[in-house]
Amino acid sequence: MVRAAVLPEVNAPLLVTEIELPAPGPGQVRVRLAAAGVCHSDLSLSNGTLRQPVPAVLGHEGAGTVVEVGEGVTQVAVGDQVVLNWAPACGACHFCGLAEPWLCANAGAAAAAPYATRADDGSALYPGLGTAVFAEETVVAANAVLPLPEGVPLADAALLGCAVLTGYGAVHHVARVRTGESVAVYGVGGVGLAVLQSARIAGAERIIAVDVAPGKEELARAAGATDFVVAGEDTAKRVRKLTGGHGADAAVECVGRAETIRTAWSSTRRGGRTAVVGIGGQDQQVTFSALELFYFGRTLSGCVYGNCDPAKDLPVLAGHAREGRLDLSALVTDRIDLDGIPDAFEAMTAGRGGRALVVF
Repeated sequence: MVRAAVLPEVNAPLLVTEIELPAPGPGQVRVRLAAAGVCHSDLSLSNGTLRQPVPAVLGHEGAGTVVEVGEGVTQVAVGDQVVLNWAPACGACHFCGLAEPWLCANAGAAAAAPYATRADDGSALYPGLGTAVFAEETVVAANAVLPLPEGVPLADAALLGCAVLTGYGAVHHVARVRTGESVAVYGVGGVGLAVLQSARIAGAERIIAVDVAPGKEELARAAGATDFVVAGEDTAKRVRKLTGGHGADAAVECVGRAETIRTAWSSTRRGGRTAVVGIGGQDQQVTFSALELFYFGRTLSGCVYGNCDPAKDLPVLAGHAREGRLDLSALVTDRIDLDGIPDAFEAMTAGRGGRALVVF
């Protein structure tokens, strides 16, 4: 038995209780978690913005050590340190054939099947986003773990599994930020902080952080922001003023609200590029006029998992971390235990802090 944070039903409080994990079957591995990041997507799963069968053990950003492997597993062995991959590509679907593994049609299949049971009543549990890392241990498919390159602390490596891959990919793969360009980053949460660091790594000259909370300025500047703007009605105008009146070359939206997406797009120059990372609800409608789409020639792009191929991008990020260009520990604002997850959810809802990290 292991302890886990269980979501009994949508919009219900998390319950920290004991669960029973089965032995790993063919092609599966069991991982003892070292740490798990508390991501806004977990909050979206808990409140129904994203669909997830319940009851479920949430958590998808984690790292740990392989403690058992099932038949046929050759990618990893007992004792290996690994990062969890919540969107493992199948390698066989239409999108994988297009070399777009972040859009894999089968990446979310594991989340739809029970994987464990509650110890007290034997009821079936589903794995949040297929990984269920809000638990001391988890069982996942072997393709859902990535060997951790040497030189990266295991607990901090949890952040590589979602926030950092997403933030890095938004900058390098979607917005395609180049040396000397200007970037506006909307939302200074865990992913936003990773975007700021990634923009600095990309060589951006002016990096403007935008958030509703003035208290996040210090966090933003430590991550690489050269300017900080408290969001308001004139946000786009202020960003344009900071960029010579033209607007930023690129913007990355990490909030998932229609108003913020529209503002991010409006704050870029003619021909500018906006990457939307934030996950909003179906009721969040963004509108543009046909004339402005023609006149400004801007690009608005969705961003799924940073449009990354984790197997290729993880070693690159590990290299940045080893060389000191990427500071993983700076993304963590709170180190908590399982019982602290509800408070972390509340902080995200209120727009406070960066990334809370559950340390086992």
